[in-house]
Parts: sequence; C-alpha cells; structure tokens
Amino acid sequence: MTARWIPGRDARAALHPGATGALRSSQARTVVVVGGGIAGIAASVALAERGVGVTLVEREAQLGGRVRAWPVDHDGDRVTMSRGFHAFFRQYYNLRALLRRTDPALERLTGIGDYPLTLAGGHDDSFARIPRTPPFNLAAFVARSPSFTARDLSRVDIPAALELLDVDFPDTFSAYDGQSAAEFLDRLRFPAGARHLALEVFARSFFADPTEFSAGELVAMFHTYFVGSSEGLLFDLPTDDYDTALWAPLRSYLERSGAEVRTRETIEWLDVSDPEQVRAGLGSGGELTADAVVLAADPASTRRLVAGAAELGDDDWRSRVAGTRNAPAFAVWRLWLDRRVDPGRPAFLGTSGYGPLDNVTVLERFEAGAARWSADHQGSVVEVHAYALPGTGELGTGDLGTGDLDGLQARLRVELNRVYPELAAARVVGSEWLVKDDCPLVDTSPWIRRPEVSTPDPRVKLAGDGIRCDFPVALMERAATTGMLAANALLGDWGLAGHDLWTAPMQGRHRAVGRLRRAMAHRRDAAVS
Repeated sequence: MTARWIPGRDARAALHPGATGALRSSQARTVVVVGGGIAGIAASVALAERGVGVTLVEREAQLGGRVRAWPVDHDGDRVTMSRGFHAFFRQYYNLRALLRRTDPALERLTGIGDYPLTLAGGHDDSFARIPRTPPFNLAAFVARSPSFTARDLSRVDIPAALELLDVDFPDTFSAYDGQSAAEFLDRLRFPAGARHLALEVFARSFFADPTEFSAGELVAMFHTYFVGSSEGLLFDLPTDDYDTALWAPLRSYLERSGAEVRTRETIEWLDVSDPEQVRAGLGSGGELTADAVVLAADPASTRRLVAGAAELGDDDWRSRVAGTRNAPAFAVWRLWLDRRVDPGRPAFLGTSGYGPLDNVTVLERFEAGAARWSADHQGSVVEVHAYALPGTGELGTGDLGTGDLDGLQARLRVELNRVYPELAAARVVGSEWLVKDDCPLVDTSPWIRRPEVSTPDPRVKLAGDGIRCDFPVALMERAATTGMLAANALLGDWGLAGHDLWTAPMQGRHRAVGRLRRAMAHRRDAAVS
C-alpha cells in the first residue's frame, strides 16, 4: 500500500482537490488580476500555469501587497523597509506551495527556535520544547506555562473550553456570529493571566481589537495553529527582505510563464455590461479587456470598484461588499540603531501590557540585508509594531501618512526601552515610520454575509484575506488559498484542471470530545433549570 503524500508532518491534513480537466488551455483565455499581493500572485500563478493569459496589475513598484518590501536610503546605505513582521507558519500549506514554485526546498525560509511572549509586570511564555502533536502540545503547554495555575483552571467552564476542540468547518465560523473573542473568553472564564496569549497575540495579529474580533475566527485560530494541527506553533521567516527572497523570484516565474506584470499601475473602473468581455480602466489611460477578472485588491479598492460597476451583482450582494470594514490602523517603526541588541534576545518577541507596543523584531537575526548592515555598523535593525490603534477603525483610507500620531513614536520608544533596557542609550541613525489602515476587519457580523470568492457574475472573482473561505485558514494563508480558489473557479468553468489545496483538518481531531461537551452542557443546563 502506497503511503499518502502530505504537505507537512500532519497526517490528518485535509486535501481539497482541484477539478479535473485539461492541463493547458487550447483557447486564448485571458484574465486581469487586480492587486499584486499574495492573493493576486496566487491567482496569477494558478492561471498562468494552465496557459491562461494573465495581466497582473499592481499599484506599487513591488509585488507582495501588505507583505512587500522596498528599498530606502539612509546616509548612503541601501536598506529596505516593509509593512512589518509576518510569520510563515508550517500550516500555511498553500502559501508554501506557492513559494515552492521558485524555491522547491524552501531554502529562502529559515526557522526560529522560539517566539516568547512577555506580559508587563508578569511573566513570560515560551513555545520552545512544547510537543507539536495534539493533545500532548496543549497538555504540555498548560503544565509548563505560568499563565495557567491550578486555581485558574478550576474556574474554567469546561463545556465552553471543549468548544475549542469540538469544531466542524465551515459551520464553526457561523456558530459564533455576534460574539466577540473577548466575550467568548469571558464565557469560558479563561484565566486572566493567560488572556494575553489568546487576545493580545491572536486577535491583534488580525489588526483588530479583541472586542470587535470574531469569536469564530479565534476558535478557528486555536484549531489551526494549536489544538487541531500537529505542525505545531513553529514558523519560518524569509532569509532576506520579502522582495528579494519571495516576490521578485515569483514575478520572474510569472513572466516566464507568459503573464504580463504591470507595476506602478492601477485599475480605476470595471465594466461588465458586455457579455463577451470584461473591461478594466487603467489609471494611466486606456483599458484592458479580458474574459474574466480577479479582484484581489485591498478592501477599500474592492469596494470602490464594485460600487462603480453598476451591472455587477444584485443589490443584496453589492450591500454585502459595501458593508465590509477596514480594521483599525497599525504602525510599523523600523530603527537602525548605533548599538546591538543583547545577543540573548529572541528574533521576535510578542508583548502585552506595554502600552501600544505589540511586538519587537530584531531583523539581523534572520534577514541577510539587515545582517550586513549590522556587521558594517556594529548596530541593530529593530522593528516595533503597534496594532489596532484607538480611534482609527472607520477611516479606511489606506494611508494615514508618515507623521507622528498623537505621540505614538515617543511612547513606542519608551516601551521598547522597558522591554530591552540595553537600548535606552542607543542612538537612532536611521528610521522609517509607517501607519496604514488598509487591512480587513474580521468582525462579529454574520459570517455567511461576508463576500466569498464567487460573485453573481461568473467572470468576476474575489480573493484576499478578507474574503470568506470555508476552510480553517487565516491571514497570509487565506490570501493564498482564496487566490487559488478564484483561479480554480475560472479554470473549472473553462474545463481546465484546478490546483489541489490543503488545510489543517476540517474537524476536531477527537470526535468524542463533542459528545462529552454536549453531555456536560446538558447536565449543567438541567441542573440550572
């Protein structure tokens, strides 16, 4: 018997086969892909590999979207800036498959040993030496973590806690409609000392305040990253800046595959009134025509393009798209310092209770360009992040400028010095400051109402990390997955073979947990009545 191939170490990873069909198009099919982020790149690659003529349009000079990097100069030094740290988890099967197109062994990713979490005035948590296979990982973490005490655990609502193990996607997403992550943990009576693990790390990684972040997404993240997958909570980082390591090679791959990549270009309008072709207006003048279009743009751009395409969809669908919201703004501050961070510090540190500071990254620990700068200047390249900035959730402009935001920079420097005191006397020899608010908000509104990949017009597909997906995927992996799903939908309509996708298991690993949870909840409810 031949062993089943799996994309990682989890034998229970779920396969979602692409449709069968021809491997290459015999007709001159064409698609315009709007947006060169992960979703747009994934859709473009999936289409171009089947012989579809792709024109990928991206407004920035580089591909990568919210995971792009670009060059900057500091006193003659050519360095890079990005929109912040991103973790490439081992569960990101579809994103990693995309990267393997140009890096089959994923040699341009490197693992980090640990990413500790520190609570101000409290304790540190670590994921080092935690088993990777459920339920042993959960048991070991609870036993070793100072966040969980015996007294705290005795107060936990066990039936509610078992909901984290008793999942069935996509139904689990809808099961928590109207409930925030904070409310779910309140109902669970989650230990106060451990809430920073569940809220300050998980929820804020979506750039969302825990009171607005969907409880269904929180449960999905626990399943995907911890209790439902044996890949563990390990992740990799690119060995150089995002463009050098990831996206520039994929751009070359696309162009070798026959795709046209247009950077520094925008799509200003769509016209789907002609049943034979879709028209897309270019910001530079002129237009593109194609058989189909994939909208893989940022949320505000997608709303604008849909609103301007009067013939696209019915009133209900258009209202669903218009009803999407941007998450609060986030800030990224990259500092080139005249001295090095203590060598014992981790490459990445999550923080809670340090004001607006959410994490600290020491880039020379893994990024080649930063390492060269560090060696040349005997200094460090440090990046700090602040997520879900108060009072910015409804702006939706995509760019809040580069100036100070109510003293945020000064506060971040104070908190950085609290976390890493050796930097208090460090001089800043260069800095880049970025504040953006163009991420989707995964809120508590009904899951089924979120726009999905398919639209009322079969020639128009949506993709991105804010697009509804039946699978337990999130963030960069949701972008890659929906990009592939958008391409697969078009390929299937044209009789072409789709691409197989993989995810963490769609259900909890131990079905007996569900029966136990329901029995306990029934006994509790009967006792109350």
